[in-house]
Formats: sequence, C-alpha cells, structure tokens
Amino acid sequence: MTARMNQTRKCIAPQGLRGRLVGTLAVAAAWSVGLAGAAPPAVAADVQSKQWYLGPMHAEEMWKIATGEGIKVVVIDTGVNPSTTSLKGQVLKGLDATGVDGDETDDYDGHGTTMAELIAGTGRGGGLKGLAPGAKIIPMRISDTQFQNKHSVNANDTADAIRAAADSDAQIISMSFGSEFPGRKEREAVTYAQSKGKLFFAPVGNEARKGNKEEYPAAYPEVVGVAATDRLGKVSDSSEHGDFVDIAAPGDDLPFWCDQNFERYCQGNGGTSAATAITSAAAALIWSAHPDWTANQVLNVLFDTAGRGDWEKGTLSNYLGHGVIRPAVNILKGKGNPGAPDISPLTKEKTSGSSTSPAPSAPASSQPEKKEKADDAVMAGSSKEKDDGTPLGLIIGGAAVVVVLGGGAFALARKRRTA
Repeated sequence: MTARMNQTRKCIAPQGLRGRLVGTLAVAAAWSVGLAGAAPPAVAADVQSKQWYLGPMHAEEMWKIATGEGIKVVVIDTGVNPSTTSLKGQVLKGLDATGVDGDETDDYDGHGTTMAELIAGTGRGGGLKGLAPGAKIIPMRISDTQFQNKHSVNANDTADAIRAAADSDAQIISMSFGSEFPGRKEREAVTYAQSKGKLFFAPVGNEARKGNKEEYPAAYPEVVGVAATDRLGKVSDSSEHGDFVDIAAPGDDLPFWCDQNFERYCQGNGGTSAATAITSAAAALIWSAHPDWTANQVLNVLFDTAGRGDWEKGTLSNYLGHGVIRPAVNILKGKGNPGAPDISPLTKEKTSGSSTSPAPSAPASSQPEKKEKADDAVMAGSSKEKDDGTPLGLIIGGAAVVVVLGGGAFALARKRRTA
C-alpha cells in the first residue's frame, strides 16, 4: 500500500468550524434564508428544505429549460446506492475499482450516494433533489483510508477509475476525493481523461486550517478545482485556498446520508465534496442545454458566468477562483461566452478531446501553468449590474459586498503555477 493510499480521503468539511478566514470579506446583505447553526438529523420528509441553495439558484426555473437530460456523470467515490427513492432509475452500470468483494453499488460509507443525489437525485420520496435531475450517474467505487485499513485493496484504484471514466460515454467526471500525494499513474489517467474530452471536477480540500496543502487530483492543471461557500456566499472557513482553486459552489450546512444503512439524512458541512457535486450538476445543466458544445466550452461558460462582484475580469481569487457558479445566467439569460471548442480554459493549450490523437501524458514536475490568481479572498456577490444587465449577485441578486483585508488595501498580487 502506498503513502498516497494511506492518505486518500473524502472531502467533507470538519464539523463545528464556524469561524472565518482572517482577511477575507464581510457581506452587507444575507441570503434569502437565515444562517443556521448545527441542526439535528433531518428526516426525509423535509430534507429538500435543507437544500438552501436551490431557491436562490433559480433551480425550478432552470428545470423548465434544462434538467441535465442526455448527460452522464461519472461519480468516483465510495460507491452509489441505486435503490434510494431519489436515485431509482438514475444509476447506470459502472465499475468497482477497489478489488474488494462487492461492486460499485455497495456504498460502504454513504458519501458517494449523497454526491450522486446532489447531482442527479429526482427528489422522489422526499430524498435529496439534484441540481441536474435529468442526468444519469455512472458510479465508480474507490477506497478511502478507513476502507483501506479494513481491506486489502487495489493500490491503483483511483487511476483505474479515472481511466475507466475516460473510456466511458459520460461527459463529466465528478470525484469528491482527494489526497496530498500526487501519483504518476493518477496523473497520467487525468491527462488521458482530458484527451478523451471529459470535464473533470474535484474538491480543493477542507484542511485550510491544517496546513492548506494542495489536494490531488484537484491540483492537476487539467482538473477543475472546486472550493466551497456558505449560505452568505463567503468562502467556507475550511475550504483550502491557493492557485489550484478554479471555481466555487455551495458546500456548507447541507444534508447527507448519515451512513451506509441509508436510514436517515443528517445535516452538516458537505464542504468541497458537496461543492464539487453541485458544480458537476451545474455543468450538466449547461451541457444539456448546449449538447453540441465541448467540455472546454461548457467550462468557459461556467467561468464566464460565475459571480465575482467587482473584480477585474480575468483575475482569479485564490479562494473562489473565477467566482461562484451561476448556471442560471446561461440557462435563463443565454449569457456566457463558450470560446474556442479546442482550447482549455484551464491551461490555455489546445486539447485533443475534439481531435483524432490523444494528448501525451506530462510528468508531474512539468505541469502546464494555470491562470493568474489574486491572493486575496473576495466574494462573488454585488448589488451592481454588468453592462449587459446581468445581475452580479452570486446566486441571488442584490448581495452587496465589502472586502476586508485586515485594514489594508485590496491588492491584486498575482502568481503563476509553476509545478
């Protein structure tokens, strides 16, 4: 068993951390629902009311136009239970890469099933409602540290799952797992997935207060690193920051399956895991509305329509990347520039997903540079409007912001990825 395997973890935010990162921001207007503290276990009957982001994101209005139909999302996780009321009929054949008895439908933790429901749950029976309820899930089971400690597992399960996802007919890969240790086979699998035209999302991690080390696969240049926000649109206190953050989405205070028994939901911080699933669902919505687009174009629109307040366009925050996802700006208003179909918005290089030859695998020591980022955290809300009349509020309109940097001036210190 490798060192990487011993550190593989699901990216759920630690419970009870309610403080805020020093020198980030203050918000002058709250969400349309109040900020809640820790909640008791939620029963299925009202679990959807705990999904506080669906209303502000205008999910119901978007579903009249696009639901994710025709889009398949690979969920690389602890497995996906296809028998929950919300996932019946939503889960396709996948892969168990662990090498342990069972298959990809045997979720040993409940985490993977939660992620699948956040993406494509129908909400039937009072279960979680996915942001893209028309999408389908292809589950691929890998092992976390606890599972590895109990079983003799395939040491290359992550790389094998990514390659299988690349070879599948899914358009999107959602992997709410991370490790501090990059691996050659995993790195090559990620490059292979890009060469097959896949859109790959992964969490940046929830150890902001415990070293804030880069998480892989999110830190690979070809993968979209997703940060988490709270109900106010602020970066979550546990969400990691750096030039590996590409975009952000809601992650705090969300329902999840308590365990593998699937008897009840609990309420807590889904962290960057949940944010990754919700971002994957947002991409599925956009892709289903524009089925002729490539992964690059879908991602370009996600970036272009992200809420980012008054930051200079093209400048990225080390905390929120391009900003907070706002798929409704595209689905409901038709905004967002898809850009070139064969140029990655992550690396600015030509990709082979829409050509005939796959891209060569690059060694981890010579990864392409990611785009310039701002060192300071900013929020993606604003009471102003862009020139095209699109509201800049991150998910709701009219969320004014005040950027606070410990009394200092707001400086856009830029840095480039070198490794």
